[in-house]
Amino acid sequence: MYVPPHFKLTDLALLHDAIRTAGLPTLVSLGTDGLIASHVPMMLDADAGPNGTLIGHLAKANPQAREAAIGQAMAIFQGPDAYITPGWYETKRETGKVVPTWNYVAIHAYGPLELIEDAEPLLELVTRLTNRHEGTRPAPWAVSDAPADFIQAQLKGIVGFRLPIARIDGKVKMSQNRTAQDRAGVIEGLRADGRDEVAALVPGE
Repeated sequence: MYVPPHFKLTDLALLHDAIRTAGLPTLVSLGTDGLIASHVPMMLDADAGPNGTLIGHLAKANPQAREAAIGQAMAIFQGPDAYITPGWYETKRETGKVVPTWNYVAIHAYGPLELIEDAEPLLELVTRLTNRHEGTRPAPWAVSDAPADFIQAQLKGIVGFRLPIARIDGKVKMSQNRTAQDRAGVIEGLRADGRDEVAALVPGE
């Protein structure tokens, strides 16, 4: 990922926060037939390894789960994003020398893809993933709510994975390269468009 210095995010805690708040990530790896990508939920174990470890699972029928990845795999996490019109810039009114752009947050995490097929660690993995997404609900569903034999049958159809993060790149492109007046216009425009979550990330005065 191309990351100019003024858009680069390096603080590991902030990188982890961006991973946790992102939506559905993409797992990309290289196999014998070329690149393959899957859109799968993942969970960050921040305490496993110096940069943390990602865990998730794939359908056993997925080609990405049927062979070891060649080299490192990559997990892509997309944060808030929005189109930025030149009409929001003060510079447009002053010189007209402006073009459209896109503001966005993206995190790329790289590491070896370790597949998990044994029933016990696979059950632990899906339980942790479930608790991660159900834990804050008023009436959270638990893996143990389903019959044990049903869960065991479901586990036979998936392959778990771990991705210890060897390298992590973060990019927060939020108009940092624009003047304070242009950024103020971007914030106002985004809020008018109902994009408060993006406007909150644009630096103010």
